[in-house]
Amino acid sequence: MTRRQNRQTPSTSPVIAAFVRFVVCGGGVGLASSGALLLLSDRMPMMLANALITVVSTVIATELHGRVSFRSERRGWGVHLQSGLTVAVSYAFTTGALLGLYAVQSAPSALTEQTVYLSASALAGVGRFAVLRAVVYAERTTKHERTHLRLRLNRTSVTMAA
Repeated sequence: MTRRQNRQTPSTSPVIAAFVRFVVCGGGVGLASSGALLLLSDRMPMMLANALITVVSTVIATELHGRVSFRSERRGWGVHLQSGLTVAVSYAFTTGALLGLYAVQSAPSALTEQTVYLSASALAGVGRFAVLRAVVYAERTTKHERTHLRLRLNRTSVTMAA
C-alpha cells in the first residue's frame, strides 16, 4: 500500500495577492462612490458632489489599502497626503490621455473615449499600486536596525576579506 504524499501548492506571490486586494478594495470604493454621487447630485451641484465624493472616497480607499491591501501599520495624515498625491497624478494622467485623444480626434466615439479612459485608468492604477507599495506603505527601518545591519555587513566584509 502506498502512502499518499501531501504536496503543498505554492502560495500566491505576496505582490499578486496585494494587487488583487488593491483592485477589490479600490473597485469596491469606486462602485460605492458612483452610487453616492448619484444620490448627492440631486441635492447639490454635480461639481460639488464630485469633489466631496472624491475626497471622502480617497480617505476611505487609503485606509482600506493600508489595512487590507498592504496590511501596513502606517497611519496618519502623512499617509493620506502621499496617497492623495498618487490620486492627483492618476487624475492628471487620465485627463492627459483624454486630451491627447481629443487632439487627435475632435469627436471620438463613446467606445473610443471609454477605451482610452479605461486603458489610462488601468495604467494609472498599476502605477499607483507600485508607488503605494514601494513608497507609502513600504516597511520602514529604524535607525537602530540600520546601524545593526551596517555592523553585520562590515563584519561580513571583514570576514570575507580575511
